[in-house]
Amino acid sequence: MRDFKNTTQKNKRFSLTLAAKSKGGPANSFKVPAAIPAIEEPEQKRRYLKILLPLIAVALAAYPIFSLVTAARSETKSVSNPLIAHDLPGPTLLNPYQAFLLSAQSLKNITPTAAGSLVAPLSDGGSIQFSLDRELQGRVLEVMADNKVPYGAFVALEPKSGRVLALAGYSEHDQSWPERSCYDLYPMASLFKIIIAAAALEQKKVSPDSMVLFNGRACSENPKAWFVRPGRHNQQVDLTTAMSKSMNPVFGRLASEIVGRDSMMSMATRFGFNQQLFPGTPVQPSRAAEPQSDAQLKLMGAGLGRETKISPLHAAAMMAAIANDGVMMLPVLSDRITNGAGDVLFCENSLPVRRLLDQETARKLAQTLSLTVPSGTSRKAFHDRKGRPRLAEIKIMAKTGSINGKGPDGFYTWFAAYAPAENPQIAVVALVVNQGKWKIKASQLGEQALEAFFR
Repeated sequence: MRDFKNTTQKNKRFSLTLAAKSKGGPANSFKVPAAIPAIEEPEQKRRYLKILLPLIAVALAAYPIFSLVTAARSETKSVSNPLIAHDLPGPTLLNPYQAFLLSAQSLKNITPTAAGSLVAPLSDGGSIQFSLDRELQGRVLEVMADNKVPYGAFVALEPKSGRVLALAGYSEHDQSWPERSCYDLYPMASLFKIIIAAAALEQKKVSPDSMVLFNGRACSENPKAWFVRPGRHNQQVDLTTAMSKSMNPVFGRLASEIVGRDSMMSMATRFGFNQQLFPGTPVQPSRAAEPQSDAQLKLMGAGLGRETKISPLHAAAMMAAIANDGVMMLPVLSDRITNGAGDVLFCENSLPVRRLLDQETARKLAQTLSLTVPSGTSRKAFHDRKGRPRLAEIKIMAKTGSINGKGPDGFYTWFAAYAPAENPQIAVVALVVNQGKWKIKASQLGEQALEAFFR
């Protein structure tokens, strides 16, 4: 596009011609020479073979059936015995997904130990030692309770290992909310701009410093107002500033005129949408419906697609992956699980789920997140009334989102971040759903969490 400065467009066409030629008969046809003489077998050996050969034939014929039965029994054993907190199996190892499920079900029973860790008892006398940071977990719950948050959820991960440092839900209205809040789906809002930027950066059609022309207010929700008119006065902004201010027209144009529908959906799939990213766990599969028109494409790119939904845990894993040079790690909720006999059923182990982005693209994407806290949509939350930064010594990479939604009804605010920028130790995602008057939004909850973690 002419109106995307510092943009290189390379159109390459490839053609591939395949030719296959065959000579003579098919490759698997053979002719048996007639000159091979018959070999006479001794009479005793022939009698022995008359008995042995039928037995071998029966065994060979039965082998596939035996294999299928064995495999079916193995599959049935692994599927038909779901792991639940009230029915702990014998001394067998748990896979990471089973361990997460058991830990999630036992989270409501956690108690602190003298050593400072958090544990939960199991029905057979065993126990779960959680990966949670006790002070961080407690501070997040305290902030939500003190501010009487209608609905709130918070997740923190260690980017390099996937260890869950905090997993908390709170509601003034619904007692069942805390148990499922971090796993259910909610409108993703402007967090989806991260995926649009990732797709554009990977195609090398823009850089974090690229100047983008646009029209309309930053918070405009009308794609008709975003068109750029050649030869007329248009606004322009660099991509990093646009991300920090969460400018809808810029990302709507990126989605429609630079990235395209197919590339956008491909990147969404790579980020884990429309699939079971964490099978066997309570985490619901995130959804991104394919847009059916250019207007829908623009709205989705701007984060205004209300059917684009994500769970707080998936969003945290996504931010942790950007911090980890593009590699998403499997979230791990427990460091160790033992049964009543003292057998170790699970021990924390860092496992990569997939690579979302190559290292170069991940670092460029991270750069676009660098101004949200110092001068963007989270500036107020991270500065006091006199304008002094609250965590001045720590560089925080972040993105916010906000949208009206349902289930529950209210005004949804997101805060997703990781820090420090140079050596990430934590990735956080906060979600707050306010109704009517509100005391805090997600950015304030995120700031309090980061302050608790680093101080």
